[in-house]
Amino acid sequence: MAKSQQTFSKKEKEKKKQKKREEKQKKKEARRAEAKQSDGGIPFAYVDKFGNLTDTPPDTSEKEEIDASEIVLGIPQKVEEEFDPIRQGKVSFFDHSKGFGFIIDTETQEKHFVHVSGLIDEINENDKVTFELEKGQRGMNAVRVSLMK
Repeated sequence: MAKSQQTFSKKEKEKKKQKKREEKQKKKEARRAEAKQSDGGIPFAYVDKFGNLTDTPPDTSEKEEIDASEIVLGIPQKVEEEFDPIRQGKVSFFDHSKGFGFIIDTETQEKHFVHVSGLIDEINENDKVTFELEKGQRGMNAVRVSLMK
């Protein structure tokens, strides 16, 4: 008895699926028929001067002429600015036992790491120094550090 009930419910499910397929097909055909009746089947829209979609064609009297040679495509070229590699700063902290410290750039007020291997002269805290910047593992490092004369 359980087998016949299961078969009955399978048949019902199959009938429902078939009915859905037929309804879907009818809707699809109705949309196609509607599209063929209006404007050759392609909906048409215009864009006004503000970028909004409209169904009315634009007014050609307000047409603006644009010179195509003035249009720049791509990324603008980066202009290399004059950059003085030698910077000035003040030693804010230096630990001689560990061999590192920090220098504050007088121009940008940024702190830069300095290692003992990047020193030309021996430095102490609050010394005014000149240095160059070099990309390190964790940011810009001060190298070729010497005391200001």
